[in-house]
Amino acid sequence: MIMPEAANSGPSLEAFANLDHDRTHRRGYPEAIYCTSKTPEQLAMIAAAVRDQPHVTLFTRASKEHAAAILSELPDAFHDQEANLLAWPAQPSEVNGGLVAVLAAGTSDLPVAKEAQLTASYLGRPTELIVDVGVAGLHRVLGRLEVLRQARVVVVAAGMDGALPSVVAGLIAAPVVALPTSIGYGAAFDGLAALLAMLNACAPGVAVVNIDNGYGAGHLAAQIAAPLSPDQQ
Repeated sequence: MIMPEAANSGPSLEAFANLDHDRTHRRGYPEAIYCTSKTPEQLAMIAAAVRDQPHVTLFTRASKEHAAAILSELPDAFHDQEANLLAWPAQPSEVNGGLVAVLAAGTSDLPVAKEAQLTASYLGRPTELIVDVGVAGLHRVLGRLEVLRQARVVVVAAGMDGALPSVVAGLIAAPVVALPTSIGYGAAFDGLAALLAMLNACAPGVAVVNIDNGYGAGHLAAQIAAPLSPDQQ
């Protein structure tokens, strides 16, 4: 016989999620929660489950409804509406390692670029966000060369023709993480043109992530810029 309380209790967390709390110890970096297609109710339960965990948890691609559900359980969480990202705890972990510079070719690329920058920041790296330095005005990126040449790795978010990563990679010694965005007119094919241009970059040292994958770009950059071990210094 099913008791009324059991019938109305709703699904448990285990019915839809198996959180990987050990990932920080296993890989050195915590799990992130991809919010797309999850319900607000599911995200509220996940938020409650990570409240007392010692490591940083990122919630990516969070809609307004998702964010409201997460904040109902974690009211002090960091929330960037433009990047559709939340982080708990709100303060980044101890900052160490090399500088991660993140470039947005245009203002329209900024949400994806900020997702990359915030991801690297919450994984413990110093970051600098540089905005609106696309190839339509090369003087803009040339004017930021001093910062770019100080970086251990540079993430370049660009849509349209996707040319900026090749330009940057030809100017600096650090590796470049190319981040194609779905910005552009019809023949940009929602970022496919930028993706193919970046994969065909003639400048060496360019690694390419998927279209609009700011989290993946920021994570890769954070790993590249990790603190050197004593035998590497």
